[in-house]
Amino acid sequence: QVQLVESGGGLVQAGGSLRLSCASSGRTFSTYAMAWFRQAPGKEREFVAGVRASGGGTYYADSVKGRFTISRDNVKNMVDLQMNSLKSDDTAAYYCAAGPTWVLWATATMYHSWGKGNQVTVSS
Repeated sequence: QVQLVESGGGLVQAGGSLRLSCASSGRTFSTYAMAWFRQAPGKEREFVAGVRASGGGTYYADSVKGRFTISRDNVKNMVDLQMNSLKSDDTAAYYCAAGPTWVLWATATMYHSWGKGNQVTVSS
């Protein structure tokens, strides 16, 4: 397991942009698939975006496709989520997660390490 710390959340108007970052303390960061999940009040945690260990493949939930971009830097041990054209429905706590290379992206139970979450609030 690795320690994950998210940063970059906050309050933004609809149509605006935010960039979330997740820093890892582990030396094995480059061997993990990384993902972002989010959870709104009263709703289940949902997959947002994922990136393969090598950075060669990215995957997105349909609700964010074309608006969000996930990227990773295996030298700095960081994974980012660039969020553009934000909507009020994007309001949630966003979590960074690390999992094995064979992870099924949307299956939260397959991830072994989680950050504490970072709030994103989009005002309409």
